Amino acid sequence: MRLILMGAPGAGKGTQADILSNVLKIPTISTGNILRAAMKDGSELGKRVTDFMDAGRLVPDDIIIEIIHERLAKEDCQNGYILDGVPRTVPQAEAMEKLGIVIDYAVSMEVADETITQRMSGRRVCPDCGGSYHIMARPPKRSGLCDKCNARLHQRTDDLPETVKNRLAIYHKATKPLEDFYEARGLLRLTGEQVEVGATTEAILRVIGR
Repeated sequence: MRLILMGAPGAGKGTQADILSNVLKIPTISTGNILRAAMKDGSELGKRVTDFMDAGRLVPDDIIIEIIHERLAKEDCQNGYILDGVPRTVPQAEAMEKLGIVIDYAVSMEVADETITQRMSGRRVCPDCGGSYHIMARPPKRSGLCDKCNARLHQRTDDLPETVKNRLAIYHKATKPLEDFYEARGLLRLTGEQVEVGATTEAILRVIGR
C-alpha cells in the first residue's frame, strides 16, 4: 500500500500516519525527517540541503523530490509507504510521477478551517521539556504550567489564530489543487470530516479498502 496523506496544517496527518504505519506495517516518510536524515548522513545531497537550510532558504523542489526518490528505494519501502508532507504542490506531484514514484491512493483528510483554527490556537508547549498540551483536549493539571517540570507553558507563533489563518490560506492556494490532480487520475479518496482520531483512522482504512 502506497499512500499520500493530504490535509491542511493541523488536520492530524502526523497522528494518522503513525497509526496507519503500525496498522499497515509500512513506514511513514516525513519530509522533515528525510531532510534531517540527509543532513546527518553527510552525503553530497545532504550537504546541498544543509547549505540551503543554513542560509535560511527553502529547499528547492528538485532536491526534495530527489531525496524522496532515494528514500523510497530503500528496502523497508518495498511493501509500501505513507508520504506525509509531500507532495505539497502540483509541480512536486508531477516530478514524482516522472521519476516513477507510484501511488495507490491520495487520501485527503477533510477538516473545516474553523475546527483547525480552534485545534491549533488551543495548543500549548513547554519551553523546557517540550511537553505538549491543549487547553481543551489535553489541559495541564495546573493552568498554564507543565505537569512534568512546572515551567510556564507557551503558545507557539505558528499556533496564533492569525498565523493559522495565513497558513490555511497558503494551503488552499498551493496544496488544494493536488486534489484535482489526483482526482483526475482516479486516486483521490476523501475521509469526510471526522471528530475523533479513531473515527478518522476508520474512515481512512475504509476508503482504501482495508
